[in-house]
Amino acid sequence: MNFSYSEKVQELQKKLTEFMNEYIYPNEKLYHEQLDKNDPFSKIPKVMEELKEKAKQHGFWNLFLPDSQYGAGLSNLEYAPLCEIMGRSAIAPEVFNCAAPDTGNMEVLVRYGTGEQKEQWLRPLLAGEIRSCFSMTEPDVASSDATNVQASIVRDGDEYVINGTKWWSSGAGDPRCKIAIVMGKNDPSALTHEQQSMILVPLDTPGVTIKRILPVFGYDHAPHGHAEIEYNDVRVPASNILWGEGKGFAIAQGRLGPGRIHHCMRTIGAAERALEELCKRVQSRVAFGKRLSEQGVIQEWIAEARIDIEQARLLTLKAAYMMDTVGNKEAKAEIAMIKVVAPNMALKIIDRAIQAFGAAGVSEDTPLAASWANIRTLRLADGPDEVHKRAIARYELKKYR
Repeated sequence: MNFSYSEKVQELQKKLTEFMNEYIYPNEKLYHEQLDKNDPFSKIPKVMEELKEKAKQHGFWNLFLPDSQYGAGLSNLEYAPLCEIMGRSAIAPEVFNCAAPDTGNMEVLVRYGTGEQKEQWLRPLLAGEIRSCFSMTEPDVASSDATNVQASIVRDGDEYVINGTKWWSSGAGDPRCKIAIVMGKNDPSALTHEQQSMILVPLDTPGVTIKRILPVFGYDHAPHGHAEIEYNDVRVPASNILWGEGKGFAIAQGRLGPGRIHHCMRTIGAAERALEELCKRVQSRVAFGKRLSEQGVIQEWIAEARIDIEQARLLTLKAAYMMDTVGNKEAKAEIAMIKVVAPNMALKIIDRAIQAFGAAGVSEDTPLAASWANIRTLRLADGPDEVHKRAIARYELKKYR
């Protein structure tokens, strides 16, 4: 395995870093200032659309789609260091049209969508004209086991009827969110992993009700938001089904693989930024007669952080390399491993950076508190740690049967 970056990737890293320094970091504060304080889900900060246009002009658009006619033609291994750079800022992924859940939904449409579905939904998503959400998790069942999903998708003539309540449908609060991919059961009598289907549901369809926006440790993540949505006798054309009845679980496995690795790439970027903030802080603060950077415990934190980041990055690159060379299915153990390793690594580093900043670390004066809240959710999103560890153990035990 050769993880050295090609000249093309190195050039992209350089230019993307320059773009971040010139446009992203200086506008983070402005982005939040432009949110409507009375109704933060009513409109999009003007600066976001301006930054998206600049990203298009610089050629940093849809970089995430590997080896696809729709993307930049980058492999997962080539995209990894670029996604890491984007992960250093909470607003950056959207600027480059590389934000979840749109990336996962676009990959689903590329892989499983019909020509009509692609024209109606993939094209405007690729253009950044609309946004989307993914409705899978439910409040009444343990959704870490996708076979528990209870929402129903029932065929009725030329239509499907959807009933059920979903929550943590990230992105549904956005006024630009026009389409949801909904997972539900269409045949409870079928084989366990063939009972589920996925279907496209426009959010303006009668019977779709956004009940509330769920905060994350007090953050509403406006204008994106995480919604609880009620689907009550929602009728959509039969042509809205993705791939076919009973294919929902298979689609979910295909969707979550790339989604998990993208989360891990961005998480490493967030950890790098936290370490930078920590290092700058401890060299500028004096306590008990000497700089914090001269304290042995602080030096130990910094050394451990660098070790942990490098280890997590190498494992993530290995997973990306395997996805490119042997496929997502063969890389499933590595994908599961990085999904456990990356968030835990980043949380440890961010927590120590917060500690180094003292009271300022838990405030909005630094990006650390928000970053910690975001990444803590990743120990649950796309499968909790315990489910991934269970899978890893099973893969390992299988070798010795």
